Amino acid sequence: MTVPSLLGNDVKAHGFVNPVFEPLPLSILSFSFFRLVRERTMNMFGYFESCRFRYGLGAADLWNGMFESLDDDYINLVHTALKERQLVIPNIAADHASLIGRPSQDSPEDRARRRALQDKYLRISKKLGVGFLRFDAGPMRERGVTSDTDPWSDADFEYLVKRYREIAQYAYDHGFKAGAENHGGNAKYWPNMERLIKAVDHPGFGICNHFGGWVGTPEENVAIDKLAAKHVCHTHIPWSISESPLLQVHMNILRDVGYKGFYSTELHIRQNEYNLVGVQLSRVKAVLTSWNAGGTGHFIPPRN
Repeated sequence: MTVPSLLGNDVKAHGFVNPVFEPLPLSILSFSFFRLVRERTMNMFGYFESCRFRYGLGAADLWNGMFESLDDDYINLVHTALKERQLVIPNIAADHASLIGRPSQDSPEDRARRRALQDKYLRISKKLGVGFLRFDAGPMRERGVTSDTDPWSDADFEYLVKRYREIAQYAYDHGFKAGAENHGGNAKYWPNMERLIKAVDHPGFGICNHFGGWVGTPEENVAIDKLAAKHVCHTHIPWSISESPLLQVHMNILRDVGYKGFYSTELHIRQNEYNLVGVQLSRVKAVLTSWNAGGTGHFIPPRN
């Protein structure tokens, strides 16, 4: 007795077992699961499973706090897990590896320690095929010590330019980019970031745009995004923007300059993460699918 089967035809079987997977340029910064990582109810590999099978993504945006080790054996496990799940890494956000530390943590020895850490993440990015590697410029603000709108000192600025050029050259030589993000410290102030971009002046250097992260009003942030758009290599989208009509505005600015990177959500609420991350993703996905259908990013296109 012959039993009909969906797998009777080799071509159909291949399509059934290994469907063609063409993901949107959409990702979740793993910092979104900060509480779960700290409670040890999620690790790197559980995060990969969630990205690929819970949310149907083709990318994993890594916050370095999720790495349990930087040793070669562990990184090889991460590399294998990515291949098994058909995931790419558009970005690594390397906290605690800023170029300039807080005033109390910025001795020559501190900088040397952070340079060694930066070099490790550069090598890891090469190994994992990362698209963009973020190192904060620093220093992150300390109350009563510095303001986000202050310029860097001459000595600090000279160091930033020199070190970012070294980082950018390594990234460029190995097929990715590296740079800063506008989510803390002096880099949140566009005149500071613009000055840094112009001074580094390297094809391997770029920025991660944390939507709404610039010093200024929401309207000023939109205006700054238009100035910064051509330098953006990656994005982080907080809950406040994903829940706002400004989501489409910020995304359309990048689309209009031909941005080819990923749109990555970032949740800071630290509760009900699985569901709230899903809400964020659905809103960003709605903009992307609107574009794919010839729309302008509106969730519900206006009717004639």
